[in-house]
Amino acid sequence: MALAYSPGVAEPCKEIAADKENVYKYTAKGNLVAVISNGTAVLGLGDIGPEASKPVMEGKGVLFKKFAGIDVFDIEIDEKDPEKLIQIIRSLEPTFGGVNLEDIKAPECFLIEERLKREMNIPVMHDDQHGTAIISGAALLNALEVVGKKIEEIKLVVSGAGASAVSCTRFYISLGVRPENIVMCDREGPITVDRPNVDEIRAVFATKRAIKDLADALVGADVFLGLSAGNIVSAEMIQSMAENPIVFALANPDPEIAYETAIASRPDVIMATGRSDHPNQVNNVLGFPYIFRGALDVRATAINEAMKLAAAHAIAKLAKAPVPEIVNRAYGSSKMVFGPEYLIPKPLDPRLITTIAPAVAKAAIASGVAKIEIKDWDKYELELQERIGIDQKLMSRVITKAKRNPKRIVFAEADNVNILKAAQVVRDEKIATPILLGNKERILHLIAEHQLDLLDEAIIDPFMEDAKREAYGHVLFEKRHRKGLTLQDSIRLMRDRNYFGAVMVELGEADGFISGLTKDYPKTIIPSLQIIGPREGVKKVSGMYIVNTDRGPYFFADTTVNVDPTKEELLEIIEIAAQGVRFFDLEPKIAVLSYSNFGSAKGAIPEKTAWATAAAKAKYPDLIIEGEMQANVALNEKLQKELYGFSKLIDNKPNTLIFPDLASGNIAYKLLAEMGHAEAVGPVLLGMKKPVHILQLGSSIRDIVNMVAIAVVDAQFNEEHNL
Repeated sequence: MALAYSPGVAEPCKEIAADKENVYKYTAKGNLVAVISNGTAVLGLGDIGPEASKPVMEGKGVLFKKFAGIDVFDIEIDEKDPEKLIQIIRSLEPTFGGVNLEDIKAPECFLIEERLKREMNIPVMHDDQHGTAIISGAALLNALEVVGKKIEEIKLVVSGAGASAVSCTRFYISLGVRPENIVMCDREGPITVDRPNVDEIRAVFATKRAIKDLADALVGADVFLGLSAGNIVSAEMIQSMAENPIVFALANPDPEIAYETAIASRPDVIMATGRSDHPNQVNNVLGFPYIFRGALDVRATAINEAMKLAAAHAIAKLAKAPVPEIVNRAYGSSKMVFGPEYLIPKPLDPRLITTIAPAVAKAAIASGVAKIEIKDWDKYELELQERIGIDQKLMSRVITKAKRNPKRIVFAEADNVNILKAAQVVRDEKIATPILLGNKERILHLIAEHQLDLLDEAIIDPFMEDAKREAYGHVLFEKRHRKGLTLQDSIRLMRDRNYFGAVMVELGEADGFISGLTKDYPKTIIPSLQIIGPREGVKKVSGMYIVNTDRGPYFFADTTVNVDPTKEELLEIIEIAAQGVRFFDLEPKIAVLSYSNFGSAKGAIPEKTAWATAAAKAKYPDLIIEGEMQANVALNEKLQKELYGFSKLIDNKPNTLIFPDLASGNIAYKLLAEMGHAEAVGPVLLGMKKPVHILQLGSSIRDIVNMVAIAVVDAQFNEEHNL
């Protein structure tokens, strides 16, 4: 109470009184947006009043928080007079870091936003105008790329002349559409230069062409933008448009032409609506949370045209990147790729915040409206992820490190689409240079089918590399000729991509090796063990999973390799697991698990875990390690204090769990991943001489990318230490 209220609260008050900018330092203003409406143009319902608009404004607040971590007060104002409304909103500036105007009717909304932007020093945006403009603008850029048309040459017909239609048309002009190529229609028909009583806002779009009606306007048009009323466009009108017409029928809930009708009218139409049950939904949630996020984070004084253009281009670019598996699963699709039915990202794409917000922030800085400048953009991306609960800090650090010095990574299963998508990601993100192994014709077919950009990457088909197979076979023969392999057997085995890729890494023709997506783990690991082998001093490699939980990351070992390790092998697992944790810049705090607590039960497992713990303590006196102990005791510090006050894990929360056998470790991480909603990253293969990582069957694209980043950093370490 003394801190939150009197007398402690007086201290920040005095600091802010001395310098108003300190309000951002000592209060929540910098992350607080006002969603404001007077209820005069709510959805498709019209002027229903401020009280009836409140559910929409509250919903908008939820979206701000969910998608961008922005706090919101929704404010419904019972005032229709534009001057009075401007005064009321302007007076709220001390409270808020930004203002989102919503559902205010045209033409008053234009005046209100323009005045507030001029008279306030915080970002103000009328989302009905600019949100739709930015999202549909991104869709337009990509649709034109799909059909191969230039934006400055297209003929655009706009149905509607309200706030959204006017703002979209203005924005399309900023993107490159020529004003003389635009026809805008309202309820009375086309807006022409000789039509009387057209207000100055719409008059700028008046055409000199003799257009009778909407049907006449659409003849030969390249693009239709509808922000008007449902079912006013016929199939015949769509058929009259130019080749490869682009139809954005965005009226809600019923578009200007039904999706099914438009698609049936001609095979070359590209269609977008405002509905979620059809492809290419133009949804403002793709924009406003992230635009405000970027603006708030650099303390922008406005949201200007440069920031809006940056947002549109960022959205358009993201749609061309491989779609994460989490998004495909969310929408029940397995083949979501850039093209006529996927022009813009989906609202649930977690990459939106780290794509749009930085683009907006950079544009704000470049255009001179930012009061603070972001120096470390990698750190900023981590902060954005944390704001919406994407806590991948551990892997993000690894990915950032990988990007500083990318390495060549061999993908043994490049004839799998998920491998190719992951290869695209690591190439685009400059994490690694992919080398693709497999049937070249099959790989090129998949690249074309899924519209990937990997044609410049190295594609090697071991079956077509006679000379390399023979040379690589000699390498294997030298290592295994006293293990029952003949030279001919060794050369023949080089047709197996797991053998071929392992030799590439062994000879330094690649820096790391990734495989296992489509084959059993034991079969996949054997070639690497035979050719590359464990590093010096390691008798047996082991596997470790990183399990990201709401309590932080935990490292589980061994989870993939050693079925029933001896006590000596368990000691080695402890040793290389500790090294593995340090690889991630964390100090290992180890609990060796059993069904016994410090000798409370007898049996082979308690005996070997107790022995391994004692041996590790003797060999590494500075290592924080305790055992043997049950899992609940290891993770419950209160219980340890009550019953086992001697435990080294008191005040040292464990982050590394050593399991007595493969079954327990494997079962534990899989249970947590499925039932505990934890993310399991791995398996990280520990103890190999060079970077080799064996994927689990069915790993997601994100899993593969994570493993590539680990392999790259592993290779960097070897290079730095001349290993």
